[in-house]
Order: sequence, then structure tokens, then C-alpha cells
Amino acid sequence: MDVNVATAAACAIAGLGVGLTAAIAFRWSEREQARGGSRHGGTGTRAGARTGGTGIPVHDSPLPPGVDTVLSVLRSCAIVLGEGDEVVKASSAAYAMGLVRGGAMAVEQMLSLARATRRDGEIRQVELEVPRPGGARAAEPLAVSVRVAPLGSRLVLVLVEDLTERRRIEAIRRDFVANVSHELKTPVGALSLLSEAVADASDDPEAVQRFAGRMQVEATRLASLVQEIIDLSRVQDDRLLVDVEPIPVDELIAEAIDRCRQPAAAKQILIAAGGTGGLYLHGNRGQLAAALGNLVENAVNYSPPRTRVAIATRRISSAAALGEADGELIEISVTDQGIGISEKDRERIFERFYRVDPARSRATGGTGLGLSIVKHVAASHRGTVAVWSVEGQGSTFTLRLPAGQAPAEDHGEDSPASPASTNESTAPTLPAPEARS
Repeated sequence: MDVNVATAAACAIAGLGVGLTAAIAFRWSEREQARGGSRHGGTGTRAGARTGGTGIPVHDSPLPPGVDTVLSVLRSCAIVLGEGDEVVKASSAAYAMGLVRGGAMAVEQMLSLARATRRDGEIRQVELEVPRPGGARAAEPLAVSVRVAPLGSRLVLVLVEDLTERRRIEAIRRDFVANVSHELKTPVGALSLLSEAVADASDDPEAVQRFAGRMQVEATRLASLVQEIIDLSRVQDDRLLVDVEPIPVDELIAEAIDRCRQPAAAKQILIAAGGTGGLYLHGNRGQLAAALGNLVENAVNYSPPRTRVAIATRRISSAAALGEADGELIEISVTDQGIGISEKDRERIFERFYRVDPARSRATGGTGLGLSIVKHVAASHRGTVAVWSVEGQGSTFTLRLPAGQAPAEDHGEDSPASPASTNESTAPTLPAPEARS
């Protein structure tokens, strides 16, 4: 009897143990499956995954109703982290920026913020710098604004906004204001000092005349700077070009030569035009004249006395020049025999207020805005500007702009000889522009 009771008790205990073990195993299995589904919700490729339009697998995730739809229309990068720091949901932009890799948050600072928010439920917002995706260590990092907030009782939402472009524009604006202030300060200060000198030398007519002449130089420099700032603000406007018309290239060249005739004569520099005549551009005459005039003026200012400046024109294929759809471009090259531009300076000469030789620029009245205006005029007319240069040998600046059509009433066969065609024989013996651009 005692043996039977003992046996029954042992069987009961064994059955109870098996039941408890099975229940625990079942609960553990359910939890692991739930966690696995959450962990691979944004990036996994296991069974049950469905692929959206971006090709990134998306899993059924425990997001509150409607949250998925809201996240899909946000401009910011959106990342939802689960209770185990796994990525439950992530937008395509988060992958593109390298914030999420392998189903996990790749930026430790953001992960620390998410953990802190999960602990205390407080919303946090900071600005960080994160490495560029796939970039070298020396590459400039991305500036981002990060906002972390709890999403329900278990999830954490991380919103990331890229501030890199905004920061760059703000820096450009600050530099522009600082540079303008500095450039205006120089002639204004000189005028103030010269006016005091004139007042003190009122009884010396010769001194008054000398100081008055210098005041005129500074006033001219100030007026030139203000006008170029106005011109730059106009060509940087994103609105469509106004007052567009067919413009003879020969007239633009003649105007540029006439603009620089006096300083060229003072240095005994010959300005020669050659190439294909009778070409037309379609655009704003004032802007194109200013751009070409700036190139010729720079060539004269940075060339030694008794040298030559060549202006050459030709028609080329846009497919060969730019690798775009086949079309025709007008190429205008301005070549000088000046001091040349070093390789490190060639990368920056189109920046506003940048000068290769500040001392020479001040001596010639340069403002540092001329080439920046050329760059923006070319861009607004769907063209490009390029430079070839070797120190001590000279430089060639090349404008390439879409070709325009001559007015219907203009007949090239009956038109008088153009400045480019009449001066073709006087073009200086310099390396061909196409080899320099």
C-alpha cells in the first residue's frame, strides 16, 4: 500500500513538472517570436516580410494605429526604437543618411538619448554632427537636429532633420556681410581722411587738387563695389530671366573691348578678337555684357604691359562639351599672357570677394566680385564657365552658353563684317583656347 501511494505521488509530481516546463517553454517561445518580429521590422528579410516601393523590407510592427501613416509623410528622418533598442520602423532617409545599419541605430549619441527618454519619458532635442554615409573620415560631417520622444509605453521615436545645407547658407551669408562691410570700410575711411586733408590744405591749391584726385579714385572704387553688389544680387535671383532677346556675340565683344580700351592703352596691351562671326545668344543683354566685360577687364588688369589679350568665339556641340543632349553651344574664350593662377587658387577664384593677389586687386580697383558674377550669369543662362591657367604663362577663361537664333529680319549674308571676323587676322599667337579649357 505504501509503495503504491509513493508511486502515485511520484507520478503526480513528475506530471506537474512536465506541465510547468511546457508552459514556461511556450511563453518563452511566444516572447522570442514577438521580439524577433520587432527586431527585424525595419530591415529583416525573414518570412513574413513585405517590401515597399523603396525595396526596403517592412514587417508588421507593434506601432500604435495611424503612426505608420504619419511617419511616412514627415519631412524629417523617422526612426522608431523598441524596448530592446531594436529598430521597429525607419524611413528611407534614415538609411540613406547612414543612421540605421543592420537593423540597429548606428549613432551612439542618438541611442543614448533614446535610452534616457525611455527611462524618464522626457522629450529631448539636441544638435549633433554625424559622419557622412560612406564618406572618408576627413569629409565634413552632417549637421543634424535630433528630437527624441516616447511613443506609447514601450517605443521611442527619433526624428532627425538635416541642417547641413542651412548651416552652409548661413555661413555664406555671414561671410558675405563681413566681406561687404570690410570692402566698404576701406574707401569710406579713405574718403574721410582725404576730406580732412583737403580741409587742412585749403590754402594750398596744389595739395587740394592732389587730394581731390585721390578722393575721385576712392569714390569710383566705392561706386564700382556698390554696383557689383547690386549686379550679384540680381544674377543670384532664382526667378526666370527677364528682358531676354537675341544678342549678337560680336556686339558683346565690341562692348567689352570698348569698356577696357583705356586701361589697355595705358599698359600698351593689344586686345584682339577672332573666330566665328555672326553668332547669337539668347538671354539678358546686360548680364551677358557684364560677364564678358569682367573677363576681359580681369585679363587686362592681370597682364603685364605690352602683351596681348585674345577673345575667340566658335560654335560647338553640347554633347561633346557637356555630355548632355545634342545641341549647339557658343564658346567664348578670353586668353591673356598674365601672371597665371596657381592650382590651389583655381578652386576658389569664383568665390565672392576671393582674390588671387589682394595687393594687385587693390591697385587695380578690383572688388573680388567679378568672377562670381560671371559664374552666376553663366548658370542663369544654362551655361558654364571654366578656367585653364599656368603660373607665369597666362590664363584662359571659357564661357559656354546655349546658342541662340538670329532675328528673322537679320540676314547674315547681307550684314556688315563683324568685329570678330575683321580682327581674326590680328589674333595673338597663343595656345588654342580649346586646349586650355
